[in-house]
Amino acid sequence: MNTIIKADNLSRDFIVGDETVHALRGVNFTIKEGEFVTIMGTSGSGKSTLLNLLGCLDTPTTGDYYLDGVSVRSMDKNERATLRNRKIGFVFQSYNLLPKTTAIENVELPLFYNPKVSQKERESRAIEALKAVGLGDRLNHKSNQMSGGQMQRVAIARALVNDPVLILADEATGNLDSKTSMEILSLFQSLHREGRTIVFVTHNPELSEYSSRTIKLKDGRIIEDVENKNYRR
Repeated sequence: MNTIIKADNLSRDFIVGDETVHALRGVNFTIKEGEFVTIMGTSGSGKSTLLNLLGCLDTPTTGDYYLDGVSVRSMDKNERATLRNRKIGFVFQSYNLLPKTTAIENVELPLFYNPKVSQKERESRAIEALKAVGLGDRLNHKSNQMSGGQMQRVAIARALVNDPVLILADEATGNLDSKTSMEILSLFQSLHREGRTIVFVTHNPELSEYSSRTIKLKDGRIIEDVENKNYRR
């Protein structure tokens, strides 16, 4: 089974005034293809910093990060952007959809950066992704015509459209009521059953029940890395 993520002694420091803040301190873990992992921690634990490293939005101060076997640390911004676009599907708390734009147009966005994909293929792949998340009847609805749960499904379809090796979700149920949150978590579980590799970053301990493994951070270090024995794939 392929290793999708390898964090090798990752550290990330920030200079704040005269002080050095150690946001991550020597973090080590691997995530294999097909795992559904929750990364948890309270505010200040380092999980946002780790999310930025895993998403190729930042590089470590020391240590190395490998995404699908590729070392990210020595890449420049453009190289990281290309890798990010081809390998990662992002799902954010705030959906990040374009306003006054149809579901299809929102989902097509990542494909605009791939010159090998024609306009016709872009549209057909967007429609396929929207059907996969249960929005086949909302293809031409605009963001302001949809509920929060529907908008998050559009965001998940957008994350799927490039067939990424990793889906990276950041507090993806944070803006939803509990019923809609359960529906979105069930959707993530069904994507996992299809073989998707998912990393779900959250501060909510209850959400760890929905994944197969939980990594807990505190003060920039991993304090727990356990499999969820009650998880049913």
